[in-house]
Parts: sequence; C-alpha cells; structure tokens
Amino acid sequence: MGATTTGAGRRRAVPWLVLGLWIAVLAIASPFAAKLGDVQRDRAVDYLPASADSTQVAKIQERLPGGEATEMVLVYHRDAGLTAADRATAAGQVAEIAAAHELTGRPVGIPSKDGTTLMYPVASNEPGTDEKARDALVNDVRDIARGGDGLGVEVGGSGGLATDASEVYDSLDGPLLYTTAGVVALLLILIYRSPFLWLVPLAVAGLADYLSLAVAYGLNQGFGTSVSGQSSGIMTILVFGVGTDYALLLVSRYREELRRTERPYDAMLAALRGCGPAVLASSGTVAAGLLCLLAADLNSSRGMGPLGTVGVLCALVAMLTLLPALLVLLGRRVFWPLVPRYGSTPKARRSLFAAMGGSAERRPRTVLVGGAVLLGALALGSFALPGNLKQEDSFTTRPDAIAAMETLADAYPGSGTQPISVISPTDRAEAALAEIRDTRGVESAEAGRSGGGWTELTVLASAPPQSAAETATIEALRDRLDGSYVGGPSAEQIDLEDTNARDTAIVVPLVLLSVLLILTVLLRSLVAPLILVAAVVAVWGAALGIGGLVFGPLFGFEGTDPGLGLLSFVFLVALGVDYGIFLMHRMREESLKGAEPTRAALSALRTTGGVIASAGLVLAATFAVLTSMPMVQLVELGFVIAVGVLLDTFLVRTYLVTSASVALRRRVWWPGRLSREPGRSAPDDLREPVGV
Repeated sequence: MGATTTGAGRRRAVPWLVLGLWIAVLAIASPFAAKLGDVQRDRAVDYLPASADSTQVAKIQERLPGGEATEMVLVYHRDAGLTAADRATAAGQVAEIAAAHELTGRPVGIPSKDGTTLMYPVASNEPGTDEKARDALVNDVRDIARGGDGLGVEVGGSGGLATDASEVYDSLDGPLLYTTAGVVALLLILIYRSPFLWLVPLAVAGLADYLSLAVAYGLNQGFGTSVSGQSSGIMTILVFGVGTDYALLLVSRYREELRRTERPYDAMLAALRGCGPAVLASSGTVAAGLLCLLAADLNSSRGMGPLGTVGVLCALVAMLTLLPALLVLLGRRVFWPLVPRYGSTPKARRSLFAAMGGSAERRPRTVLVGGAVLLGALALGSFALPGNLKQEDSFTTRPDAIAAMETLADAYPGSGTQPISVISPTDRAEAALAEIRDTRGVESAEAGRSGGGWTELTVLASAPPQSAAETATIEALRDRLDGSYVGGPSAEQIDLEDTNARDTAIVVPLVLLSVLLILTVLLRSLVAPLILVAAVVAVWGAALGIGGLVFGPLFGFEGTDPGLGLLSFVFLVALGVDYGIFLMHRMREESLKGAEPTRAALSALRTTGGVIASAGLVLAATFAVLTSMPMVQLVELGFVIAVGVLLDTFLVRTYLVTSASVALRRRVWWPGRLSREPGRSAPDDLREPVGV
C-alpha cells in the first residue's frame, strides 16, 4: 500500500517539478534573451572571411582616426538632362549635409557625359563602428537629399547599402517568428485534428526559441561567437522545425502507449524509453554536422554553427522534458476529440506507406535504379544555376541604394563608381600610391587618413563595379602591393567567392565523416550508414538542380549566393539523416525481433512512414518561410532546403532506402552480427524506438 502511495505521489510531483524548473530557467534567461539583438552585427566584416584582405582592411579602418568611414554616393538624375536649377539644388543639399555632419573631405560633383546625372561621393567618420549611428547618419542624409518635379535623388554607396541590409535583417525577427509559428500551427492542426493538442508543442517550441536567444547571448559574451541576422533567423527556424519533428515523434508514441497503459505518467515513461534514443541520436547528428561549420573561414558560416547547434539542443531539451510534463498534467483529454482510451484498438486502415512498400518489395532494383536516375537527372539542373550574386542583385525588392547603383551603371558606363580601399604601411604609403597609379585599370588614387602605422588610400577603377575588368584591377593591385591590404565592396565579393570554395573543400568531408561515424555506432553497420549518406548527398544535388531550373526563369534571380552550396549541404545532410535514423533504427529493431530482412524493411516503413511524412512536411514548411524574406540569399537557401527535405521524405526514405534494404537483405547490416546470423528475439526489455 505504501509503495503504491509513493508511486502515485511521484506521478503527481514529477511533472509539476519539471514545470517549476522550466519557469525558473526562463525567468533567469529572460534578461539575457532580450539582449541578443544588441549584440547582433550585420556589418561586412561580420560576413567576411576571417583571413581575407578585405577583412583586414575593415578592421584597420575601424582603428584609424574617426573609425571606419561611412561612404555614400548622392545621385541626382533627370531623364531629360539636369537643369541649372537641378545643379543648384544638388549643391545646396550637399552643403547642408556638410554643415550638419563631419565629412572626411569636401564633396565634389562628378557629372555624367550625357548630362543626365550628377554624383557626389560623400564620406563621414561620425558613426565609427556603431551600426545604429551609421544608419542614423545615412537616413539623415536621405532626409536632406530629396528630389521632386522630375528630379530623382538616391543615396547609395557602401554605407547606403549596409543601412538597407541592416533594416532588412532587423525586420526579420518579428515576421520570421510569427510566420514560422503560424505555418507550424496550421500543420499541427491538420496532423492532430484536435482543437487543443497543437497548442502544446507550439507553445513549447516558442519557449525553446526564447531560451535559445539567452544561450546564444551567453555564447557571444563568453566566447565571442558572432551573431548575425542570418544566423539568428536560421536558429529560430531550426528550433521550430526540428523541435516540432521531435514533438511529433513523442506525441505519436505517447498516444500509442496510452492505449496500452492506464496512467498517463507511465505511458509517457514508456514513450520516452521507446523514442528517446532515436531522438537523441538524431539531434546529435544534426549538432555534429552544424558544429563542422566551425572549421569554415567565413565568419557568417562559422557563427551559424554554434547558433544552429544551440537551437537544436534547446529544442531537444524542451521536447524531452517540458512537453512530456505538460502532456501528463493535461491527461488524455488534450487529445479530444480523438481520445486514445485505455485498452482500445486504433481503427485499421489501408496505409499509403504499406502500398509504397509493396511496390518496393516487388521490384526493388527497378525502383532503386529509377529513383537514382531521377535524382541524377534533377541534379543536372545545377549547371543552370546563375553566376555569383552581385550586391545590386541581393534584394528581392529595390531599396534606395540599389536604385542608386543602377542609375550610376546606366549613366557612367565603363567607369568606376565604387571606391577600392587600400591600407598601406605609412612609411611605404607614397611608394604604394605611385605603384597604384601605375597599375592598369586605375583611374585615380588619393591618400587618406593615417594612424597606428597605417595609411588609407582611396582608389577608383576605370571599370564598372564587380565587372571582370575591375576584378582584374583588384587582383593586380594585390599582386603588386607587397605588405598592403586591398579591400572595399568589390574586393569583399571576390574574397567571399574564394573563401566559400575553400570552406566547402574542408567542411564537406568533415560533415560526411562525423555523420558516418555516428550512424556506424548507432546502427552497428557500415553498409547502412553509407546508403543513408549517399541518399542525402543525392537529394542535395537534386535540390540544387531544381533551384537551377527555377531561380532564373521563375524567380528572376540574377545570381546565386556563393555560400548556398555549403550551407544547403550541411543542413540537408544533417537534417535528412534524421529521418534515415528513424527508419533504419526501427528496421534494425524489427530484425532483432526475428523478422526476415524484407519483412523488417516493410514493417519499419509502414510504422514510421506517417510520422516521418508529417515531420518532413513541418520541417520543409518552416524552411520555406525563408522564401518570403526580402533577401535573395535567404530565399535561395530556404527553397533548396525545403525542396530537399520533401524529396528526402517522400522519395528517398519511402522508396530508395527501403528498396536498397530489400535488395541487399542481410548485407545491409554488414559487418554487424545481423548480416551473419538469422534473426533472434529481442530481450524482453527492448523497446522499439519510434511508433506511429
């Protein structure tokens, strides 16, 4: 009697204790979560390669007197040609700007040959490295520089472009969070068919996201981890996408256990024992894959690794502690109207995945070859991907800075309109200046600020920005100027492309190796992990290929983000292997119970297919939210990952992996004992990891 009373007391106390601990943790985390936005940085240096010339230029500029200069270009334009009144207006507005702000020099107007445009390069050291002060300066200049009556006025340059990008990233937090939560809520309502149940995992995911903000802030303060608008947005996507996947698996198994177990507390313990190991293994795989980004030289990629890992781990902890506690406290009634009664049997129905498994069973090799050919054909579309993305093509909208760049390109064809920054040792500045002026493709060069042993030289190329000719000029300067650094917006784009190629060569093998090691330990096989990894790599290639077929013709994108290949590979491999873990782990458990290989494969597909499909839809939908954002690189990344997850869920997992398992039979578990011995019964306490 006493033991029964003690057990009942524990069943009542543990969920309340877990809930109380979470309330305490969130209360402690709250002040830190609110500060993450204060340390978020979206300067060029926060996205540049750590070792690149352009990064060194940006860092040294920050230490020069006045700090990093904010460079702008005021563009005055009239289609029919500028009038004398237009020029007077421009001169008056520039004088007003010079009176209101400390400029690094006297702005001089440069007219276009056709007389339609007048540009004034303007620079100020007022903001230094303060992004908010920079944005305030640019916006104040835009308030002063206004047109009308046919006179167009635009403010561009690197400062204007940085301000426009910063405003886009600052606006992501709210819309991204609300849109993601709304998409997940809609899908959960459709999946659970309950007016209440969907609220629980959604609320838990929201709290996990809030906790991840605090942990990310702690990493920034303790280890200097960079936080950008892109990485924090991806972290939110991962919390909701991966967290909801784990919730679907747990709730599905919990519903199953409620039919076999009288008390919700005991049913939850059984559910955690059943699906907990698979969830832990899958989260470990995702975390390991993301942490491989620490080997990247690109600051934005390297910072995304820790933040993505924080999101996955916060989602994992929340879904394995807070979600079970809330479900136990709410009892069976949370499933209304489809309440799983104790002792009841779910209605038998024809399973879509049983039908899919039947086709894989009849002709496994035909299905496998057909699927491989289809993925290979889709991957060929990657050759149609547009070239590298230029700055003026990086927005889906047309902000002021982009409009200014387009106007300058039309009015000054074949001329440089964007300065190249050279940082030279002060004692060699004069020699460097002479060398620069003697370099082919240089139109002009002037000495700028000096301090700390360095001198800034401002160079204007004779070729348009980010053209092949300007690129050749930048490379020539780097070859000729020993001991100097060459930077600026165009040089930054060159460094981004070069470093992404280097990072891909290093990070991709690391991701593959770490994922293979985890899968080998989990599945105790070499063949099965190789199948899973080969499958997700094929999915990645096919998803990129589909992107190549639609980015230009359908979306109208003029370029591809240089980091798209690497980031999409890391996410698709790490996340795609998740579903392979659920399927293959269940297949292995069926084999351990004595099922022959074909039966084990089909049973695993039949019992896990529904959960994997639901989880895949949710994850794809959360990444698809990025396609509504106003940055081309986010749209491209969200599209490729969403398409890849759908391919993985409904083609690779259901048909190809199952067909390969049926075709290879026991060889799929080589060299483990399941490849050599007939199936044997599992121990009495062995629980299946996943249920539907």
